[in-house]
Amino acid sequence: MASNCSFEEVDHLMKYLELVIYLPIFLCGLVLNVMALLVFCVFLRKWTESTIYMTNLVLMDLLLLFPLPFKMHATNHLWPSNLRSLCSFLESLYFVGIYGSIYTIMCIAMDRWVAIRHPFKAKQLRSPKVALMTCAVVWLLVLVAISSTISRFRETEQRDFHCFHAFSEKGWSPVVIICLEVFGFLVPALVLVCCSVQTIWALKKSGQHSSKSRACVKIIYSSLCAFLLPFTPSHLAILLQFLVRQDVIEDCGAKTRISLFIQTAMCLANITCCLDALCYYFIAHEVRSTTNTFRPSITSRRPTFSTSEV
Repeated sequence: MASNCSFEEVDHLMKYLELVIYLPIFLCGLVLNVMALLVFCVFLRKWTESTIYMTNLVLMDLLLLFPLPFKMHATNHLWPSNLRSLCSFLESLYFVGIYGSIYTIMCIAMDRWVAIRHPFKAKQLRSPKVALMTCAVVWLLVLVAISSTISRFRETEQRDFHCFHAFSEKGWSPVVIICLEVFGFLVPALVLVCCSVQTIWALKKSGQHSSKSRACVKIIYSSLCAFLLPFTPSHLAILLQFLVRQDVIEDCGAKTRISLFIQTAMCLANITCCLDALCYYFIAHEVRSTTNTFRPSITSRRPTFSTSEV
């Protein structure tokens, strides 16, 4: 039974392991994302579909990073009951950052798929304005979904609590977990993988080996990496913990291992802030190379006059 199963060793280990994982992720992620924001907004200043989606991804990553110091503090400290509203706000920012990143990466894959697989329709379907509207819809959907549910995940009784930990039974209800797993991970993952596979296949079938084609493939692989590596283990862990909560898994040893797995996986999910830097690099390189090739073409079309024509 659950009452005979102790998680003290896991909790003690995680007090130190979370700090070891969070500190480098927070510092590295903050530096990389601030640099990326400067590159896209100050140095490149060329608002293409790709740079708009990447800027949106940077903002989502920064939103995810902002609560991490509070999350680190909450690991080893109880918060008083009067900070319950602040905790819900920070948790909302954190989950908006995570699922906003998931859907932004999915949109990047779809944008590439349209550009490569349907080049003629792309002129109507792709534009900076469409990219901005898509990012706005992502923000709206994620904000509404998270903010409308996260505040109800804690007990209302007056007592000290661990923020970012120990959600109430409402937070582990079947409806919440099924929606989280299906719409928060499985649907975006399927869209991402399908679009990525078809785009890479189309590029290889066309036989193009240009620098832009190679950059496109690198962007696709980096997007897959930034999505699947952090979010697959964490959502698998959430599913297993849900089975524990539903008493489907009753073995004490399995419960202990799952407790360690979900806490470690949720910590490592934040590494997406650093993995996204691969996408930033390849997008910035693509935009810069496009700009550099565009300028000579403009120069070559300028009329030249000889002295005999004057």
